[in-house]
Amino acid sequence: MKYYELNQRIELIAQRIREIGGDVQEILIEEPATEIQVSEVERTLGVPLPTSFRKTLLEFSSNFSFRWFLPDDFKLPEKFRGIFCGTPHWGIKLIQEFDDDRKGWIENVFPNSEDEYDVVWHNKLAFLAVGNGDYIAFELNGSEDPPVVYLSHDDGEGHGYKIGDNFLDFLEKWSKIAFVGAEDWQWLPFTTNKNSGIISDGHAAIEFRSIMKLDL
Repeated sequence: MKYYELNQRIELIAQRIREIGGDVQEILIEEPATEIQVSEVERTLGVPLPTSFRKTLLEFSSNFSFRWFLPDDFKLPEKFRGIFCGTPHWGIKLIQEFDDDRKGWIENVFPNSEDEYDVVWHNKLAFLAVGNGDYIAFELNGSEDPPVVYLSHDDGEGHGYKIGDNFLDFLEKWSKIAFVGAEDWQWLPFTTNKNSGIISDGHAAIEFRSIMKLDL
């Protein structure tokens, strides 16, 4: 993904949300991180950051946040009824906090690595807090650029779903559906199964962009 294209998508989404009377609360794209900053975070975490996430921090932004909300009277078809916002955010200074929170959930709620539900929380690196107790995280499977998965704290349908083959794949596909979510019920219409990831050029995504009049 070319980062100037990502910037263009963000601008187009924000413009369209404003046109329909929605609320764009924040667009924050801070300067890229330095190699020293990234290396320090990796030292603190005790694991290397996934390569495409590392690349994004170093080349796009060290701290990114985009918050938009649809107007209350904007009606979407039934299949998209759960969509009301887009709230992507991550930052080099947030990773430790979010992953410590994930570890807290393991210690207090999901300790059993042999339990089918609990184990999804294990061997991950959380990088995005959904805001409702759920997290988006990397699957630490030994790969240098692992998949992105969803962690639900309350039996959400998206628990354990792979939503990107790696961070750049996730970023590319999520941005093409206007970053809806991050709650799982908002992006689930753009998946077909637990391993499909977000299908950004599927029928649902094309229909959504058409309704929203978004040329992404």
